[in-house]
Amino acid sequence: MDEDKQFEQETTKTTVDSGEPPVDSTADTVPEAVTVEDAPTEESTGSQAESTGESSDAEDIDPTVIEAEAAAAAAQATESPEAAIAMLKATAEAAQSQLEDLNLQYARLAADFDNYRKRTQKEKTDLEEQAKCNTLKELLPVVDNFERARTQIKPQTDGETNIHKSYQSVYKQMVDCLKRLGVAPMRPEGEEFDPNLHDAVMREATDAYPDGTVTEELMRGYTLGERVLRHAMVKVATAPEPVVSSGESDTEASDS
Repeated sequence: MDEDKQFEQETTKTTVDSGEPPVDSTADTVPEAVTVEDAPTEESTGSQAESTGESSDAEDIDPTVIEAEAAAAAAQATESPEAAIAMLKATAEAAQSQLEDLNLQYARLAADFDNYRKRTQKEKTDLEEQAKCNTLKELLPVVDNFERARTQIKPQTDGETNIHKSYQSVYKQMVDCLKRLGVAPMRPEGEEFDPNLHDAVMREATDAYPDGTVTEELMRGYTLGERVLRHAMVKVATAPEPVVSSGESDTEASDS
């Protein structure tokens, strides 16, 4: 006991002699005071979220549902069951009428869209066919020149024969390409004249063909499917004029 008291007195004396204030060991661990302004407002945040949720829910509600709920509330408020049933029937009829109008509107929109799709597809096909026809028309004069060369040029030597065969092979290749594209030549000789296919540039009085029959093709015509690329230039037969004999002419002269 005496030793403890002596140790305590020495410790107290050392502290007083140094003149330094005692160090509080809990000063560093105490947090700063939190003000009221910095405190999180959990209640306000929660109320704002609730109000936002209520407003979004109010926007998603269908007017028909609101009317039905109002009618049900009115039916409950009414004492008469007949009046409540009548109000519910009126609400159901209004909803059914609205549904029929929406179905009719949907059917009209679907029909309009289908017609638009078909019309645009047909226009696209027509434009492609027209562009194809315009391109092939520019190649037809080249085919004509090859055909003229084949009929008019008569090679005499071996060199001329080789040249003739070479460009005729090119002509055959071009004709094959046109066939693959759907181009077909017309064969109007012996057929009846058709202004949709033929272009009559000459007439020939003959008994060998009936009147209005194509006797000769002067320039070949071509078709692409049901389209006419170029009309065929043809010669058309006509009925010959009756021959008046000399006896008939003298009789007519004497009668006059």
